[in-house]
Amino acid sequence: MESLNRMAIELVDEALDYAEELNVGGYDLANDATVLDFGLEFDGGVEAGLLLTEIQTAGMATPSYELGELGDASIPYVELSTDQPALSLLCSQKAGWELTTEDFEGLGSGPARALVAEEAEFRQIGYTDAFDLTALAVETDEEPTEAAAQQVADMAEVEPSSVFLLAYPTASLVGSVTNAARAAELATFRLSELGYDPLDIVSVTGRAPVAPVADDEQTAIARTTDAIAYGGRAHITVREDADIFDSVPSTAAEDHGRPFGAVFDDLDWEFDEVPSDLFAPATVTIDVLGGPTYVHGETNEELLVESFGL
Repeated sequence: MESLNRMAIELVDEALDYAEELNVGGYDLANDATVLDFGLEFDGGVEAGLLLTEIQTAGMATPSYELGELGDASIPYVELSTDQPALSLLCSQKAGWELTTEDFEGLGSGPARALVAEEAEFRQIGYTDAFDLTALAVETDEEPTEAAAQQVADMAEVEPSSVFLLAYPTASLVGSVTNAARAAELATFRLSELGYDPLDIVSVTGRAPVAPVADDEQTAIARTTDAIAYGGRAHITVREDADIFDSVPSTAAEDHGRPFGAVFDDLDWEFDEVPSDLFAPATVTIDVLGGPTYVHGETNEELLVESFGL
């Protein structure tokens, strides 16, 4: 299998070449690591969000963007499809790296995780990457620091000059777009979390509304999570039948039906305390090759209208 990081770096080069057109910016830190600003000081935009999604999935998933409806409003939706869900979604797109130093905090996703390969997904799938350049998308409202880049370099076993950090806040257009693109990933992760072999997941498509950009990070996190849990849809093609498919959508969670702002408030915004079964699309269709098709869950348009302030 081709290196996830090599494929992603080709897309990083594209972002650097077209930074002005994408409304993003790039600069080097003192240790020669490169930061690409996708929404901190620069505006970013839809195209920047779609390209960042491609980088997060190492170019092995296809995102698209179209206008839809929610309540009486016109709302854009992001759809993402992949025929390599184990690699593109679990080994790359999943936000599994808590990048924390004394002077920085952010949540990392992207192919740099595959150079470290310490998470359970990599043991399940049997994949570890090896490449001398790496990219990590970092969801944060802070500018990445040398210490943050050094942590990535040390864990990925590359030079700091080989590290590309792509930073964006949740409360940005890029943040809304890239988070809407996670419906497929969260459905795949939930299915894997329930014990289904990710290598038996053949193809996944996910779709979710793009949340209006909030004026603070907490509201943005709540909105973008609601977007998937109450408006997200996923279609999954699998090889083997199982009796766990009804537990995949967020509707199966005991706390489903409450906006995430309220859920997070009750838990003092300690994300590790949130039940993991809430992090899934609202409805899931699962096709078993040569077998039955299952449909579980339902969307909640009324809750989303309230969450989005429409």
